[in-house]
Amino acid sequence: MHHAPRLEDHFLTRRDFLHRCGIGFGALGLAAMSGPQLFAGGGTGAVNMDSPLAPRAPHFAAKAKRVIHIFANGGPSQVDTFDPKPELTKWHGKPLPMDLKTERKTGAAFRSPFAFKKYGKSGIEVSELFSHVAESIDDIAVIRSMHADVPNHEPSLLLMNCGDARLPRPAMGSWVTYGLGSENQNLPGFIAMCPGGYPIQESQNWQSAFLPGIYQGNYINSAHTDIEQLIEHIQNSATSQPAQRAQLDLLQKLNAQHAVKRQREAQLEARIQSYELAYRMQMEATDAFTIAREPAAMRELYGDTVQGRQMLTARRLLERGVRFVQLWHGAGQPWDSHDDIEINHRKLAKESDQAIGALLKDLKQRGMLDDTLVIWGGEFGRTPVVELPTAGANAGKVNGRDHNHHGFTMWMAGGGVKGGTVYGATDEFGFKAVDKPVHVHDLHATILALLGFDHEKLTYRHAGRDFRLTDVHGKVVRDLIA
Repeated sequence: MHHAPRLEDHFLTRRDFLHRCGIGFGALGLAAMSGPQLFAGGGTGAVNMDSPLAPRAPHFAAKAKRVIHIFANGGPSQVDTFDPKPELTKWHGKPLPMDLKTERKTGAAFRSPFAFKKYGKSGIEVSELFSHVAESIDDIAVIRSMHADVPNHEPSLLLMNCGDARLPRPAMGSWVTYGLGSENQNLPGFIAMCPGGYPIQESQNWQSAFLPGIYQGNYINSAHTDIEQLIEHIQNSATSQPAQRAQLDLLQKLNAQHAVKRQREAQLEARIQSYELAYRMQMEATDAFTIAREPAAMRELYGDTVQGRQMLTARRLLERGVRFVQLWHGAGQPWDSHDDIEINHRKLAKESDQAIGALLKDLKQRGMLDDTLVIWGGEFGRTPVVELPTAGANAGKVNGRDHNHHGFTMWMAGGGVKGGTVYGATDEFGFKAVDKPVHVHDLHATILALLGFDHEKLTYRHAGRDFRLTDVHGKVVRDLIA
């Protein structure tokens, strides 16, 4: 391609020349994305391998290809859900014979108000709160020995989601899409659905931090049902798609010229990529989020609730190649039951149990559970003793539990997980992990291993250091992998 001579072309340093070449290749990549190679998976043409979201191979053969992370915000009680403790019934109303290091003043033992029952061939006990989930217990690995660092929501949320309790770090979903890319270039690789607004720590829970902005989680307020409310500006009634494409091509050209002077500034690169992705989403997101196209029986299986709709939408997103979907529950009314735990936990479980159970069954009948990793849990658990009245947290009542990071439960299903198993244990009262403790870093290392990554080698160079999701910690729990 030729153009009229320009004075600035005669004064390029070698560095300028290389930068300009890089911008040129980037522009070619952007132009290529508007052609048929946009469509990955079931589409026509090849994937544009210049795209930062192009599919990539992991370090070794993976058991899981995609992830659904169901985040029970606020800290569900392990002794009321997946970790039965009959000793609490014996000691109910009495001081426990052990020293409990709790965040606030606590009192006597507090038995679970919920009945537990054995399910499946494995005979794992699950609370009545999650009877629908329990029907798939033979596909689930229950980790009863989780532990974190502190009993506070903010740092524990960041630790669970980003691997660091204090400093800005990329979210797990960002690391996964950085490592694997996405199977559909017309949709984001990482989507966070949180109905009713942001949780504590807001968008930091799905941030890309120092990773390129394209790996940031895309937030969806899944309380809405109308596509234009779910995804702002998803449709353009004023301009046709060809006209939008022409406008975007011009904008990209101007951006490329601007980027030459800015030497590929990261924020500008992210903005260019976001414009392209936003345009492409108009073609595919409407279909993915329109669950009315599902058979009535399938919608009934999940339930016509916020959680039912977002679980069903998550499955539709996975089918279309989205790599990591995080589903929040309890952002508006969290599992943080400092009081009225029987009322509040029952309400929250009723909102989510049917939908999660339907998701597991639906994925399995479609043959997707084999390579889809499903994760459930919160940022920590709760105390096995009652929380005493304070000035704020429990409104003066004595029927709830305080935060507990010393021992709690999470579970994983599908994606190469050894189903029908229980790993680790808390003490006889359910306070502290005592058998095979699993730290959050260990959980992250295991998740990455299921996805085909050595967690010590999935790194990104930033500020003179190679960073990773597990920081300088983490051991893969091999007994959780089939």
